Amino acid sequence: MQHVVRGNVYQMEIAGFIGAFLMGLSLGLVGSGGSILTVPILVYLFSIDALAATTYSLFIVGITSMVGATVRAGAGNIHWPATLIFGLPSLVSVYLTRSFILPVIPSVIVHQGNFILTKSLFLLLLFAVLMLLASFSMIRERHEHPEDENTPANGSYDPFPLFIKGISVGGITGILGAGGGFLIIPALVLMANLPMNKAVGTSLIIITANSFMGFWRDYHLHELIDWRFLVYFSTIAITGILTGSSLAHKISGEKLKPIFGYFILLMGAFILFKELFLR
Repeated sequence: MQHVVRGNVYQMEIAGFIGAFLMGLSLGLVGSGGSILTVPILVYLFSIDALAATTYSLFIVGITSMVGATVRAGAGNIHWPATLIFGLPSLVSVYLTRSFILPVIPSVIVHQGNFILTKSLFLLLLFAVLMLLASFSMIRERHEHPEDENTPANGSYDPFPLFIKGISVGGITGILGAGGGFLIIPALVLMANLPMNKAVGTSLIIITANSFMGFWRDYHLHELIDWRFLVYFSTIAITGILTGSSLAHKISGEKLKPIFGYFILLMGAFILFKELFLR
């Protein structure tokens, strides 16, 4: 019996590391969506508590996005003014959310009969809803911002909407440990008139900064972190993002987005069903 259990654990871990590669691959190809898989992978395949998984996710997403951003920066695909306008309020929002909002959520939020809504369950359900929103965003046809390399990268735009969007994305990253690329990229394309290649590169810079800010804010948890596991997982994810970045000029990320969106949709629906009806 022990051999069966141990074999199942190994299979789950292998599936988890494959998921790490796919997460990085998605970030490299389409610049978004991949990081939203990190917390479910950590929770369901590595049995890490949901709250701790958000801390782990911040490190993994941060270092993986940093590698992808470095590759994009080398190709000149970063728009630095938009990075500052969007990124600075986002950073502040991550810090404040991680410092003052997340800690005040009680360990048991609702206890009604046999139903107990714990903090970890709340985060998982919130994460599942975010996955559904991300999937709809990725599946929906975006005629309003086609991938046009000739879109003016330095056109005039109103910085205030970008500033406000940065605050909201920072809050999401702070609570859930997800990068929010599916929100950042459309904002950069529609609000800052960036072509898709620059929007992806700029998004990766913002995700990197937000993730490391959130992870740094969790400094009191660092002594409890399994650093060896983080290095293994992050290395595989980095391999994925380097692979995706090398294929990005051969494969249209916009064509892959709907396919990946349907996968995230199924994952989000699975989490909701499992946590609400199979507990």
